[in-house]
Parts: sequence; structure tokens; C-alpha cells
Amino acid sequence: MFTTTLLWAQVNKDVKEITDLMNRQTISWNKGNLDEFMTGYWNNDSLMFVGKSGLTYGYANALNNYKKNYDSAGKMGKLFFEILKVKKLSAEYCWVLGKFFLKRPVGDVGGTYTLLFKKINGKWLIIADHTS
Repeated sequence: MFTTTLLWAQVNKDVKEITDLMNRQTISWNKGNLDEFMTGYWNNDSLMFVGKSGLTYGYANALNNYKKNYDSAGKMGKLFFEILKVKKLSAEYCWVLGKFFLKRPVGDVGGTYTLLFKKINGKWLIIADHTS
């Protein structure tokens, strides 16, 4: 019983850390700060991002794509995340399914995402992002 309680407490702690990270990303996006938004991602050439343009590897490439596609406040708009499911896969991996919505003067957009988080040096970071 005690072991189960400890495991459940750790899962809840990890889920809270991930949702807190995503809340910080939302705040950063809505301030127009893409560099700050990207701190939730693994700063590594192996970061994987799948979006409308296909597969992209690397933190710098992902950041550059964001800066190219969202180069004004009108294109960025206001970001909203709806987390549908968080599944802890192991002590170091967590999977998140959700929806995003951008309320923008140039036209609203939205879609779904799956994120793979990995605990690296004690921090949960996104190592793979599939957004469509």
C-alpha cells in the first residue's frame, strides 16, 4: 500500500511539473517571446518536430521555423492548450496528448499535438513534438 501511494505521488508530481511547463510556455508565447517558449524543448540536435512542413530535427531548426512562421504578434495571437491525456511511460518518459488553439487577428487556427517528454538532468523537456 505504501509503495503504491509513493508511486502515485511521483506520477502526480511529474504531471504537475509537465503541466506547469506547458503553462509557462503559454505565458511566453502570449508575451511574444519564442526564445522563452522554446526552453520547454530539449536543446539538442536530436529534438524531433513533426508539423505541416514534415519532419524537422534540431532545436535551432525548430526555433528558426517558429520565428519564420510566427514573425508578428498578429501571426502569434494568443495560445491556448487543452491537455487531454498525460501518460507516464516510465521514470524518465511521459507522453501528452492535447489540443492547441491560436486566437489571431489574421485568422484563428488550432489542431492536436502529441508530445514526448524526457526527464533530463532532473527537468522534464519535450524531445519530440507532433503537431497538426
